Amino acid sequence: MKDIDFLIEKFNLEPHPEGGYFKETYRSIGSIEKSSLPTNYSGKRNYSTGIYFLLTSDTFSAFHKINQDEIWHFYSGSPLKLSMISDEGDYSEQIIGADFKSGQLPQFVVPGGYWFGAKTLKSDSYSFMGCTVSPGFDFEDFILPNQAELLKKFPQHETVIKELTRT
Repeated sequence: MKDIDFLIEKFNLEPHPEGGYFKETYRSIGSIEKSSLPTNYSGKRNYSTGIYFLLTSDTFSAFHKINQDEIWHFYSGSPLKLSMISDEGDYSEQIIGADFKSGQLPQFVVPGGYWFGAKTLKSDSYSFMGCTVSPGFDFEDFILPNQAELLKKFPQHETVIKELTRT
């Protein structure tokens, strides 16, 4: 998998807690004060942040959630399946990739507060993506539940939860 090694080295990617690799590429200088944000933020946030995100077929991006909307951008490699569960328990998915005729999108927004995870669709491959978050990402907004926690909350989605969580 020379392409994966090349991308990790070229873009200085590091392991991400949810799975895959990442590198922050942008953090706005300006910020939003806590008093102007919803109550679920613990402090001020930058206007926006951006990362490179590399997911390989031998792992997955585990279900997690953040307060903010997150825009996913497709760059290269395999299409990626993004799975989402709203707090009300509604499940949806979107394929992010370059085959527009089959319904893939090159960019997709995950609404803030949704649980979401992802996996590369082709074996022995990778999905090289970008993610933009606004207000800017902060690990204080990041929740990474284990499998038991999500199964208790959404037992009706057992199959996808077992596929995209760690025990």
